Amino acid sequence: MDQTRSTVSFVGIGNMGLAMVGRLRDLGWPVAVCDIDPAACAQAAELGATVYASPLALARAMPPHGLLVIAVVDAAQCRDLMWGEGTDDGDDATHWPALGAAQALQPGQTVMWCPTVSPGDVETLSQRLAQQGVHSIDAPMSGGPVRARAGSMSLMVAGVSDVVAAHEPVLNALANPVFRLGERLGDGVRTKLVNNLLAGINLVGAAEVLALASNMGLDLSHTLDVIERSSGQSWIGADRMRRAIDGDLLPRAHMTLLAKDTRLANEAAAEAGFAGPLGARTSAVFRAACESGLSELDDGALLVFLQQHGQSR
Repeated sequence: MDQTRSTVSFVGIGNMGLAMVGRLRDLGWPVAVCDIDPAACAQAAELGATVYASPLALARAMPPHGLLVIAVVDAAQCRDLMWGEGTDDGDDATHWPALGAAQALQPGQTVMWCPTVSPGDVETLSQRLAQQGVHSIDAPMSGGPVRARAGSMSLMVAGVSDVVAAHEPVLNALANPVFRLGERLGDGVRTKLVNNLLAGINLVGAAEVLALASNMGLDLSHTLDVIERSSGQSWIGADRMRRAIDGDLLPRAHMTLLAKDTRLANEAAAEAGFAGPLGARTSAVFRAACESGLSELDDGALLVFLQQHGQSR
């Protein structure tokens, strides 16, 4: 192991976070982690990561000018792990009262925000840390766990140039491509929301046409073969629908994630004074699929949802 590399710290080692940890460990980087899930911590430990009991303990162990990668789901979890400011109910319940990382972070250290949240959330989170001299990089990710583990996912990076440059070796280890989107914090997630709204539109479209094909009596595997090699092709449609046709709905990406992201994209669109014809409808489909009981399944379960609910009335 190259001991000249500083430890990279992670809070949140779900599907994407664990894949990123594995990628860095494959390349010999020292890694430290924290998560509320003991099983995830055990998996990270098997990869050679050092496990800490709380975000506060993790932050206390960070090297000067170190990087803390946040790979949780939403803004409430970000506030929770940083300041112990989650809510008192459901999945957003506060898990780290008095154990948030912010109180131990030092001037010159950097937090890299990877969740897909609203641009306003990134700005607010970063401004709070800036008051104590802690830098932020806005860096949402795309590509899924398999590509994250291979280092071929993409990162959409916004932040002060000198800060981003200081952590470029880590960014390049984690992703290819790394898109540099300027210095305005929030532009990373703005770009991610635009991308994910299109991904959601494409996925709903793919599920709709395959549900239609099913009603027409077509073989779905053969139909998808044609789509994948024709003008209707989309990466997310091919990836999710192939598994759904095979009955594999284990969650690589939970239905709730694109439900959240398409909602946030529509909120960002409204703030920008834009209302297109497809965004709100796409978000409504994901919301309805979640409400129908599919929230814990892969988002490819949209095929099942539209097969069940797409009948003529």
